[in-house]
Amino acid sequence: MNVTLWVLQGLCAFAFVAAGALKLFTPKEKLEVKMHWAKTWPEGRIKLLGLAEVLGAIGLIAPWATGLLPVLTPVAAIALVPLMVGAAATHAKLKEPVVAPVVLAVLCVVIAAGRLFAFAGGPAQ
Repeated sequence: MNVTLWVLQGLCAFAFVAAGALKLFTPKEKLEVKMHWAKTWPEGRIKLLGLAEVLGAIGLIAPWATGLLPVLTPVAAIALVPLMVGAAATHAKLKEPVVAPVVLAVLCVVIAAGRLFAFAGGPAQ
């Protein structure tokens, strides 16, 4: 179970770092071309969302890997769920595919549950 959780954490962290870095380092005008929702958001909010995604990705990996406050890994996973629910709602409103944010939300729930179980003394340490 531990290996499975690490694989899920790595995949989710990669997705969140990629998406977050794109939002952080790409000018709003270029984001608007592919991310239609960006047209209605101020640039500061887009950058804040990108920062939240990057920090969430770090939270999925760093606490559990270092052993420093490992409870923060499931906390980070749960904190990413509302972001993905919001993303799914936004994409649905724009009649765009919602599969990616829904899958990421479900994976974050699985990570949180697995790591909380392990934190409580289960076998996934």
